[in-house]
Amino acid sequence: MPVQITIRGVPEEVRDELAARAALQRQSMQEYLRCELERLASRPSIGSWLEGVRQRKAAAGTRVRPASILRARDADRR
Repeated sequence: MPVQITIRGVPEEVRDELAARAALQRQSMQEYLRCELERLASRPSIGSWLEGVRQRKAAAGTRVRPASILRARDADRR
């Protein structure tokens, strides 16, 4: 069952920007914010994403030297 969320203390300029973005999508602010919240909740937090990266790195047991990364980066820029 859907729940209601109230957010107090939102600065006027933030509200105005969100309203403008909703209008560009031809959505009400409620629709726009609900979609944005669903999108946000569907992704892992930065902390959990980093933890997953650390776990995969530890499981692989390999290490790439920083110099190799920089060489590959520089080669892509040519």
